[in-house]
Amino acid sequence: MQQVSLYISGERDYTAIKGSTGPLVYPAAHVYIYTLLHNLTDGGRDILLGQIFFAGFYLATLIVVIACYRQVEVPPYLYPLLVLSKRLHSIYMLRMFNDGIAALAMWVAIYLCMKQKWTAGIAVWSLGVGVKMTLALLVPGIAIITLLSLGLVQSIVLGAMAVLIQVLLAIPFLQENPVGYLSKAFELSRQFMFKWTVNWRFVGEETFLSREFSLGLLVLHLSLLAIFSTVWVKPSGINVVRFLQDSIRGCQPPVALSRSFIMTVLLSSLAIGLLCARSLHYQFFAYLAWATPFLLWRAGLHPILIYTAWALQEWAWNVYPSTDASSTVVVLSLALQVFGVLINGLGEVGSKRGGAESRRKAGTR
Repeated sequence: MQQVSLYISGERDYTAIKGSTGPLVYPAAHVYIYTLLHNLTDGGRDILLGQIFFAGFYLATLIVVIACYRQVEVPPYLYPLLVLSKRLHSIYMLRMFNDGIAALAMWVAIYLCMKQKWTAGIAVWSLGVGVKMTLALLVPGIAIITLLSLGLVQSIVLGAMAVLIQVLLAIPFLQENPVGYLSKAFELSRQFMFKWTVNWRFVGEETFLSREFSLGLLVLHLSLLAIFSTVWVKPSGINVVRFLQDSIRGCQPPVALSRSFIMTVLLSSLAIGLLCARSLHYQFFAYLAWATPFLLWRAGLHPILIYTAWALQEWAWNVYPSTDASSTVVVLSLALQVFGVLINGLGEVGSKRGGAESRRKAGTR
């Protein structure tokens, strides 16, 4: 709210917008949303009203998540896991992190993509990136499903639209100090503090802060995306090299994708990014918590193992401050979701329900 107060007072130089928590490091949509909350909560002094708003964000996200789960016809035993997370309740109703709002945008985008509402889905996703750039972890998955469903030209058009949305949101700040805005809102070189990390604490501070460790995680991230891409393109019936060649030449026909496939690709893209992130903070659980039951199910685990893995992950994210044991569980649980989905396979084309409908719509949006 201190940062928002500076914006309300007329400050448009991102490098000059700071508060007791440090400089402003989130994109422009975050500023606009919290400006609205600033005005509605008496400058942030009416904390109870703010918590009520975030309870609304939580319930809205939960409704969309349940709608997504219904679209892919998950078994009923997964639904209780969507409402039991203590950490998730804290992120939304107690801490009021912007991650909760970004997660709402993420799930709305996933739902729209599953319904083949590509323009609306990518627009909402871009608005979510405008709240917090964590949603950029979905880019590989979005690229794959749009290339498969729409082809290269329409995928590029959607990508350009997403970039345009970011530009439009940032106009007041770009006019004042474009380099300052880009360097803060999308800061890629930020050095995270070891004491706040939830995931890689067990490797030790020296390793955590080393350049070699950072590069190693980047290589792992790119390697996993390369491996997954060979599975993600299976609905096309050809290998990834041929798929890219045909897409570039414009001769790759649209492919009907099942809703389960779309949701799996997007959430596994997210999980890969979280697994390979050097530092996850507690609020990042907003993106993971509702994805985990689905990914564990898609990994083919028995219901008892799903509940056990979920409970261990929930315990680990509730340990504060994190320990070697809790951070190990965080990483292993993410690895289980990522590699479980990879081993169980993703190569499905169409769905039992609506396959013909998917084929009719694939190239129309």
